[in-house]
Amino acid sequence: MTTANTIFEDIGVTDYKKAWDYQEEKFQEIVDAKLFNREHPGHEQPVTHRLIFCEHPHVYTLGKNGQPGNLLVQENFLKQINASFYKINRGGDITYHGPGQIVGYPIFDLEQLKLGVKEYIHLLEEAIIQTLSAFGTESERMDGATGVWLDTNGPNARKICAIGVRASRFVSMHGFALNVNTDLKYFGYINPCGFVDKGVTSLEKEKGSKMDMNEVKKVLKDNLKKVFGLNFV
Repeated sequence: MTTANTIFEDIGVTDYKKAWDYQEEKFQEIVDAKLFNREHPGHEQPVTHRLIFCEHPHVYTLGKNGQPGNLLVQENFLKQINASFYKINRGGDITYHGPGQIVGYPIFDLEQLKLGVKEYIHLLEEAIIQTLSAFGTESERMDGATGVWLDTNGPNARKICAIGVRASRFVSMHGFALNVNTDLKYFGYINPCGFVDKGVTSLEKEKGSKMDMNEVKKVLKDNLKKVFGLNFV
């Protein structure tokens, strides 16, 4: 894996549509640079990856192959709970984003990193697993499901991090949502990621107290740097 020059940004609490538009803009910049380099051998431009952290106000997003019936409430109820809803162009089904959750949007040139999409998702999961371990919470992958889970072999299997990505021209978009101090009642209004028999948890719930978001972000950023071989510029 080559070292990847990467711009890191924490854009704080940001409206979902605003963050999505920003992702699209940075995604297109990388795609345009790749196309330029392909058409101008010997005059290549550097391709700089981007890693964005943020939190969103309450929002539900449905992936392109998701089932609308996995949103269990009507639109007027969403207004009552101050939540919005978007159909988007990532893989996966429905998920929730909200305050107290670290949402990560890696916009990476997977071709430069020499990664296929499956390996890319595997490494995202690895960075999350290592981060949770640093806070004394053991987690793992679950067969047949993306994301990071706890107690996958027992009746109390529960998801702590959702992953849903899009890759076009070998450039990634969207990413992961790690529940840190998340209000878990919002997951009760959906079948999270399409599952009807699996629970959802957060680091706060597992540890029994509020977590320092900045500390979790720092550890997560360091693990993403290590796992993907990033060089922050």
